[in-house]
Amino acid sequence: MLSTIERRQEIVLLTEKKGNVSVKELAETFNISTVTIRNDLNELNRLGLLVRSRGGAVPSNRLTKELSIKEKHSKNHKVKQKLGEAVAQLIKDGDAIILDSGSTTEEVARSLLDKKELTVMTNGLNIANELAQAENCDIFITGGRLRKKSMSFYGTHAEERLKYYNFGKVILGVDGIDLNRGISTHYEPEANYNRAMCDNAEQIIVVTDSSKFGKRSLHSIIALNKIDILVTDSNLSKEYKDAIEALNIELHIVNI
Repeated sequence: MLSTIERRQEIVLLTEKKGNVSVKELAETFNISTVTIRNDLNELNRLGLLVRSRGGAVPSNRLTKELSIKEKHSKNHKVKQKLGEAVAQLIKDGDAIILDSGSTTEEVARSLLDKKELTVMTNGLNIANELAQAENCDIFITGGRLRKKSMSFYGTHAEERLKYYNFGKVILGVDGIDLNRGISTHYEPEANYNRAMCDNAEQIIVVTDSSKFGKRSLHSIIALNKIDILVTDSNLSKEYKDAIEALNIELHIVNI
């Protein structure tokens, strides 16, 4: 029988190896009660050795820190501008699209101002403000509750409203992208809404700078194999490039 210290060390190692673990799984592995496992996870979370998630835990060093929309604007800004321009080339005059909130998608919005007869639904207050400058763009805001940190709307009202529309493309920015866990974000209601966006669009386009690869946030949105097009920069590792191409995802790499 392992001591408490030895068991907790094994839990950390197992979490790092697998990417995420559940309370039930750990209880069966170590043949102890779920109450004891929860106590272990809570203590390890307090020490910063892993991060508690719903029903289990994930490694602390793979989780991205959530930044405010203001902080995101200053991070990799020039790269995001180029990514926004690249995504805009995938949008045609007359398209009906969903544009997610975020700093990278805000750059997409800025690059769409010259498009004609666009219809855009967005959950981002910042996105709507940018597109308000476009003369030939019909803008729909999903409504719901505004989360000020991300300047995005969320909630069941917003999700329900999507069901009454048909969109050709959804453009998502993400907080993390991982080979095993797919794309993810920090806030569960936003993850739910992003998932609803994907369900109501014919084509899923993900845009993110290469710093987000190999990272994950607490709440998964969709698996990688659900993505149709991925737009990122030339610092993408060969491991991820090969894996993405193996999934038959259309990969657009922007030189920086």
